[in-house]
Amino acid sequence: MSDQSGNAVDNKSKRYDRQIRIWGAEGQQRLEHARIALLNCSPTGSETLKNLVLGGIASFTIVDGNKVQPRDLGNNFLVDAARLGHSRAQVVTDLLKEMNDLVSGSYVEDTPEELLQNNPSFLEGFDLVIATQMPEQQLLQLDELCRAKGVKLLVVRSYGLMGYMRASLPEHVVIESKPDSKVDDLRLTCPWPALLEYAYSFDLAAVDKHVHMHIPYVVLLLLALHEWRASLGPDTTPDRLPGNAAERGAFKQVLQGMRRYQGEDGLPLEEENFDEALKSAFHAWTRPSTPSEVRVILEDPKAQNLEPSTPDFWLLVAALRKFVASEGGGRLPLDGNIPDMHATTDLYLQLQRLYRQQADADVAAVEGHLAALLGALGSPGRAIASSGVRHFCRNARNIRVVRYRTLAEECSSDAAAARGASLAAALSEEGSTANANLYLLLRACDRFAATHGRYPGAHDSTVEDDVPLLKQAAQQLLGELGASSGQVQDDYVAEMCRLGAAELHVVASVMGGMAAQEAIKLLTQQFVPFSGSLIYNAMASTTSIFAL
Repeated sequence: MSDQSGNAVDNKSKRYDRQIRIWGAEGQQRLEHARIALLNCSPTGSETLKNLVLGGIASFTIVDGNKVQPRDLGNNFLVDAARLGHSRAQVVTDLLKEMNDLVSGSYVEDTPEELLQNNPSFLEGFDLVIATQMPEQQLLQLDELCRAKGVKLLVVRSYGLMGYMRASLPEHVVIESKPDSKVDDLRLTCPWPALLEYAYSFDLAAVDKHVHMHIPYVVLLLLALHEWRASLGPDTTPDRLPGNAAERGAFKQVLQGMRRYQGEDGLPLEEENFDEALKSAFHAWTRPSTPSEVRVILEDPKAQNLEPSTPDFWLLVAALRKFVASEGGGRLPLDGNIPDMHATTDLYLQLQRLYRQQADADVAAVEGHLAALLGALGSPGRAIASSGVRHFCRNARNIRVVRYRTLAEECSSDAAAARGASLAAALSEEGSTANANLYLLLRACDRFAATHGRYPGAHDSTVEDDVPLLKQAAQQLLGELGASSGQVQDDYVAEMCRLGAAELHVVASVMGGMAAQEAIKLLTQQFVPFSGSLIYNAMASTTSIFAL
């Protein structure tokens, strides 16, 4: 049995190797526990779910009351002609299950609106609901229901040559935001005693040539700081740092002077560790700082007004806040990682061990604060796994919180002045005019459909007649949103009518890819999802995000 279990894990690692390199084993584990509900499996929904099934979610359920029709054969690759007239939900489910035998799938042959009206508790068993090709009025009801049930909602839509996407949930917390750039946290401006003791144990004049050429640059920088301070005189404080260009230049001269020279000409030896030290000299005067996003989180009321029901994330933030104010001295916990550097294996491992030991000590301090907070809340028996605390501490610089307005808040005319001003500005700015028009017109199309029982341009014979009606609906919407100064461009009105609400596979596939990425962010708590309404303009190959 153990061999079979080991083989299963090994097979999973091989199957998901490339994505595990992006979001790691923990992210993959979260994905493998995710339960997804897809509402409507037309091309946009099918493409989105296909990408998640290939990624290795736990299970999915498709809700769709339509039969496979001839028009589906032209835009949905997950149906085939042999199953015309069959349940579309069943056909797509069967083909998706063939793509990944580790994922279980089921379907409900019913329309989303009927199912949710008759059985609103249906959503309770899911981690994420993906609603595709649903009009605004239905989405407003769905959003309210999802929030009441504590289920994340992702809205995705393809409409002719444009796409729309928006997430909706009260709050999303991110532990690994994975920023594009990262500065190594070496703490050379505030070293702890064990690190200083290790650095000062090296006598550069006494070590042999091989060791001299392989001393880690972290040690070289600490020794150079010590020597630079000594050159300033006995009154220099032990925490003095090079503070201007002249002092930093003098510090680098001290560092250069620590090299070894050879021959009658006194040429310096080629020592890569010293080259690395010079390139990384900024660590000697750059104090560790807390990112502004993290400072906002630390001061969030949720981290200060704790209750027994407070989620683990905010308990950890509260404990982190205590650590920063006490043991951390205003600094976040050390992450314990050091970059590659020119050094012998033994010296590198010794240095790495020091950093990891200090990181473990910081984690233990945070755990102590966490235990005290839980005791004060009357929940001493509640436990957060040590591995979870360690993971949080080592990613403390990268935590983020994203909050979303409800769909009702975005669509309502109540308190619309600020949103209207933003929309009017977007309509007038050159870089966002086109996509702002598409956002507005998509909402106007839903309003048109609610009034006329069909979308504008749904019939060739009505395209020209629908143009002024759609423009009227758009201008009325602008007025309700407090953006009456904005202007809808006639070209885009005509284009929306010409499209006739068609769902093109080329657009659906792009939207499905983007939607799957956002879904993975929401499920793994890695990377930062956007907050707002995304518009994809296939005509210009551009995207815009409107925070309205």
